[in-house]
Amino acid sequence: MIQIYNNTAEINTAAADIFTTAAQKAIAEKGKFTAVLTGGSSPAGIYKLLASDDYKTKIDWSKVFIFWGDERWVSLDDDLSNAKMSYATLLSHVPIPKNNIFEMYKDGVTPEDYAVTYEQSIRNVLGDEGKFDLILLGMGDDGHTASLFPGQAVLEEQNKWVSAYYLEPQKMHRITLTAPLINKAEKIIVVAFGEKKAPALKEVTTGEYNPVTYPMQLIKPVSGELLFLVDKSAAGTN
Repeated sequence: MIQIYNNTAEINTAAADIFTTAAQKAIAEKGKFTAVLTGGSSPAGIYKLLASDDYKTKIDWSKVFIFWGDERWVSLDDDLSNAKMSYATLLSHVPIPKNNIFEMYKDGVTPEDYAVTYEQSIRNVLGDEGKFDLILLGMGDDGHTASLFPGQAVLEEQNKWVSAYYLEPQKMHRITLTAPLINKAEKIIVVAFGEKKAPALKEVTTGEYNPVTYPMQLIKPVSGELLFLVDKSAAGTN
């Protein structure tokens, strides 16, 4: 399902509202809320809104568990770190226990080994069902999401929940949730705005199925909801 908004501010508000409602529902029903954050610049406005006085008191952060959809394999104080951005805009401003936050990086280990550790952390919190309450994703101009990039072997992964690999075009290691795990989620929110996203969004939502070229097409929830929050430029209706 695609929801089209006039501007980024409206998208941010819609996403923050969905996050808050999902958190309240999960905590009321299960006693905890499990969420996956995304990186890049797109979600910064959402995170700042969730950290604002209007939103942060609506959630019992002591019962929130935070993971990430993907990460560049860089230290947590690196400007390229998704975790660093998330702390700066959200996590450092809400009363969430440190033990409830699972950064997708660790010093002194290989990304491949940490992918195994990270999957076990997910299992420890979610159990073997592996069903997150909410996963927030972005989409690149090339149709990638998380670190599921066009033409990469990780797109074919069927068994692992977390995978790490060297992304040759970027000359760096990446670690990512895989499509099978993402698709288990109760709710998946994809945020995309700007005219540069329009060609990929059109192919992903209405084009032929070609996930090797447009990996976002791999995201098809097993039983949950997939919702695209986009502005008019990304939707091609501007």
